[in-house]
Amino acid sequence: MLAAALGAALTFGAPAALAGTAPVSPSAPAPAPAPAAQAAAPTSQSATWVAGTRAYLVITAPGDSSAVRSAVAANGGTVFANYDAIGVIVAHSASGSFAATMRGVSGVQQVGATRTSDVPADAYNPALPANPAQSTTPSGEPVRVDMTQIKADQAWAVTTGSATVKVGILDTGVDDQHQDLAPNFNAADSASCAYGKADTRTGSWRDVGTHGTHVAGTVAAAKNGKGVIGVAPGVKISSVRIAEPGSSLFFAENTVCGFMWAGDHGFKVTNNSYYTDPWQFNCPDNADQAAIIEGVKRAQEYAEGKGSLQVAAAGNSNLDLANKTTDTESPNDSTPVTRTITNACLDIPTELPGVVTVSAMGTTAKASYSNYGLNVVDITAPGGDATGIYSTLPGGKYGSMSGTSMASPHVAGVAALLASTNPGITPAQLRDKLATQANDVACPSDSRCKGTTAKNGFFGEGQVDALKAVGATPPPGKYFENLGDFAIGDNTTVESPLTVSGVTGNAPATLKVGVNIVHTYTGDLKVDLVAPDGTVYTVHNRTGGSADNINQVYTVNASSEVANGTWKLRVNDNAGGDIGKIDSWNLTF
Repeated sequence: MLAAALGAALTFGAPAALAGTAPVSPSAPAPAPAPAAQAAAPTSQSATWVAGTRAYLVITAPGDSSAVRSAVAANGGTVFANYDAIGVIVAHSASGSFAATMRGVSGVQQVGATRTSDVPADAYNPALPANPAQSTTPSGEPVRVDMTQIKADQAWAVTTGSATVKVGILDTGVDDQHQDLAPNFNAADSASCAYGKADTRTGSWRDVGTHGTHVAGTVAAAKNGKGVIGVAPGVKISSVRIAEPGSSLFFAENTVCGFMWAGDHGFKVTNNSYYTDPWQFNCPDNADQAAIIEGVKRAQEYAEGKGSLQVAAAGNSNLDLANKTTDTESPNDSTPVTRTITNACLDIPTELPGVVTVSAMGTTAKASYSNYGLNVVDITAPGGDATGIYSTLPGGKYGSMSGTSMASPHVAGVAALLASTNPGITPAQLRDKLATQANDVACPSDSRCKGTTAKNGFFGEGQVDALKAVGATPPPGKYFENLGDFAIGDNTTVESPLTVSGVTGNAPATLKVGVNIVHTYTGDLKVDLVAPDGTVYTVHNRTGGSADNINQVYTVNASSEVANGTWKLRVNDNAGGDIGKIDSWNLTF
């Protein structure tokens, strides 16, 4: 989620509510800056704005709300946006008594302030986000380990997804000019929902940080021979920017607008890697927060009723969402306080009915930061830990981030593949298929993990499987991996063995070697694949300088080698001062 970085505190090193964005040192050209470091967009001036202006959700019966809207104006407010289909009005007022007065108006069901800070003046005359100059990436498109982990690389042999399937990226925005995103970007259905009202000006959807562009690449970066490949590289993505510039916060009215847009524009799936600011948890015994819950819930139900499945990050606070006790991070738009909470208090949108809640894994275990909770977490996916998830960044760049924000788009991509191979599938059917086709992950020896192998609080129904999503199963005996850790000391050589059996004849000319090495200076390392007969194939030879980690899939012509037998990954550390480990590696025949 963006929840710590962009809007509410679900991200590592990020400002607010990003559901899980922890930038890590990438093994690639462009480091990913923490969302908190974003520069504030220029503030627009408007005669309409006055200090003390706050935003409210006014909840009434769906249908004609003209009488309630008139009451807003009569009681010191203005109608900023109106969603009659769900009975939600976004009102602004500088009157301290506005909410209390409106709660007494006939036809008004709930009223809630959505902020503890003023609405920015920019809301009345929004500045367009920057359109960054684009870098050029040399050809080469290695398959990342997170993609092999969910078998996306095998799924692409069946389908890369349908261009008729639209996925909405509800986030900080998306750089639509990025070379790896432009081929799949759908500008016609993109907009900004910052401040709670759709802005369809060209470029309004662009990134005010880096988070949304990174998420978009994981969902659907093009399979075009450069950069990275997304889980569903054949589907279309649209950007609905719901983060506000400067603060990168995701307020309730923005989320309402985003879900309404998703429903009205035919998004089959949306990805929501954030929580709704300023409250990490919204409690129904608080009048303001109760209105936030109701407003966002109605908007989600509207989108689902139009055929859209919402996928959301569980958050990065390492909390048990099934046993809530304390919130120390809210409100994040003013001064957080410590408050006692119960399970009735909801992290939204991820805990709303119908939303698919995603936890994050490293290679085999729950990511250290990921929230969890039995009967709250639905499914899990790679979110990165030490090495992060490598994806697109604004300006044609690439970098790594970790978080449940990074896990959620893997699930959204698999859902898009499911929708591609099952035309007409409903959101409820998509949820069921994601669950039934996931691979069970058992609880570790950790008392916090409750439940069974089939369903537990750390991993829900299990890890998504893109190959199953496209209606295929892994070919028997053709994929092998060693998940054991092998320490790499200074000036030492270490080997990790992998026994291959059940493969007829020789290895292919395109043997795939997936390597995940954690190390703080890749220029120290020489990495070889050793065939069963002792033949050595070098895949990495002391390149990369001071960059951290190797997380890459190499192609080796091993057609002269008998496939069956014990293969080894051999790593030579050739200098002092930096150590690491072979975290995992695999062979695909």
